[in-house]
Amino acid sequence: MFKRIAQTAGFTGLLAALLLTLLQSFWVAPLILEAETYEHAPAAAEVHEHAHAEGAMAAHVHDEEAWEPEDGWQRVLSTTGGNLVVAVGFALMLAALYTLRTPNSVREGALWGLAGFAVFVLAPTLGLPPELPGTAAADLTLRQTWWVSTAASTAVGLALIVFARHWLLKVLGAAILVVPHVIGAPQPEVHSALAPEALEAQFKIASLLTNAAFWVAMGLISAWLFRRYNAQLTATELSHA
Repeated sequence: MFKRIAQTAGFTGLLAALLLTLLQSFWVAPLILEAETYEHAPAAAEVHEHAHAEGAMAAHVHDEEAWEPEDGWQRVLSTTGGNLVVAVGFALMLAALYTLRTPNSVREGALWGLAGFAVFVLAPTLGLPPELPGTAAADLTLRQTWWVSTAASTAVGLALIVFARHWLLKVLGAAILVVPHVIGAPQPEVHSALAPEALEAQFKIASLLTNAAFWVAMGLISAWLFRRYNAQLTATELSHA
C-alpha cells in the first residue's frame, strides 16, 4: 500500500509540477514581472511614503540584502522546486484517499482533482484573491488562519454533501461550506495596489485557470497510475495463486 501511494504521488507530483511551471512561465510570471516594474518605479516610493505617513496601508518591508532569484533560469528553477514540493504533497493526499475509495475510472480522478481545486484554490480565493507585488494586505497570520479554516471547512462540507446519505448531513455540509465566507476574510484597512486594475484582473484569471489545469491534470494522472498499480498487483497475486 505504501509503495503504491509513494509511486503514485512521486510520478504525479513530478508531471503536475512541470505542467504548472510551464503554464506559469508563459502566463502568470510575465504578469508578475510587469507588476514588479510598478513596485520598483520611483513613483511607487512616493506612494509608499505617503501611505506610511497616513497609516493607511500595511508596511511593505524590502530587505535589499535578502537573496532573490534572478529573472531567467534561477526564477524558473526556484518556481519548479516549490511547485514540485507542493504537488507531491497534494498527490500524497490524493493517493491516500484512493486507498479508501478507489476511483472507478480515470475520469473520476478529474472529479477528485476538481474537488482539490475547490478546497485549496477556489474557496480561499473568494475571500483572499491572488495578489500582485505592491498590493496592500491584512496581517499575514490572520490571512493564513482564515485560509486554513476555509480549506478545512470546504473539505468537510464537500465530503458531507457528496458522501453522506442522510439529507440532514448534506444540509449541514452546505452550511459548513459558507461559514468562513459569512465570517469574512481579513482585509487591509485600505485597499490599494500599485499595479493597474486591468493587470490585477488578468493575474487573478491566470492564477485560477493555471491552478484548475494543475488540479485536473493531477487528478487524471494520479487516478491512472493508482489504477495501473492496482491492476499490476492483482495480476501478480493471481499469478502466485
